[in-house]
Amino acid sequence: MKVTAIIQARVGSSRLPGKVLLPLEDKTVLDHVIERTARAKLIDEVIVATTLKKEDLPIIRLVSNKGFRVFAGSEKDVLDRYYQCARLVCADHIVRITADCPLVDPKIIDLVVERHLKSNADITQNDLYPDGFDVTVFTYDILRRAWKEARLMSEREHVTPYMFKIAEKVEKVVCPEDLYHVRLTLDRPEDYKVLKKVFEGVYTKKRDFSFEDVMEFLRRNPDVLKINAHIDRDEGYKKSLQEDRELTEEDIERLT
Repeated sequence: MKVTAIIQARVGSSRLPGKVLLPLEDKTVLDHVIERTARAKLIDEVIVATTLKKEDLPIIRLVSNKGFRVFAGSEKDVLDRYYQCARLVCADHIVRITADCPLVDPKIIDLVVERHLKSNADITQNDLYPDGFDVTVFTYDILRRAWKEARLMSEREHVTPYMFKIAEKVEKVVCPEDLYHVRLTLDRPEDYKVLKKVFEGVYTKKRDFSFEDVMEFLRRNPDVLKINAHIDRDEGYKKSLQEDRELTEEDIERLT
């Protein structure tokens, strides 16, 4: 049984271009995501899934130089990118991580993976954690079914929506405190300001910092979260739903 973490990453971003390659202290955002994900004890391999676009070549070079495998696939059909990557590496369970989450905690990853495996769930996620600590684990079988059946553009762009529609068993790892409103992801310039302050306050003192370390820093520095408090969670997905459309087989082939 192989548990594979697939980190989706690309340079293109309408709100903050090149965000995954921005520096946070001595490393890029993507460096931090890869290294922190790789510390999870229940993950067998970490792979970065990027696109075939020329602008994403720096991602391929960065990942290769770090000694990790990288897969290049469809830019817009991220569901296909995940499926093709998982198929090629013979993954049994996939941990979905996004490259805009440089604070991702390996202990939280292990909590979600452990719950997923013990419960025999189709898909497992954490809930009520801050935006930026998101972890979703799903089986290869449900990924393959979603890849074959999903027809809405939003279901191809965002990987998991169709899985939640068809899953027979969904598990959740719930945060002890409701921190859903806390924004620690990277999508806008304001988010970058927040993350720079967090890394300056936490990473410089403890490189393998934990989720608890981040929360303690924010409790001591409450003004930090005011910087991006006005931004709605899941902006990208909401935008996709507003512009959603049903795809034909030909449309999907063009996407991939």
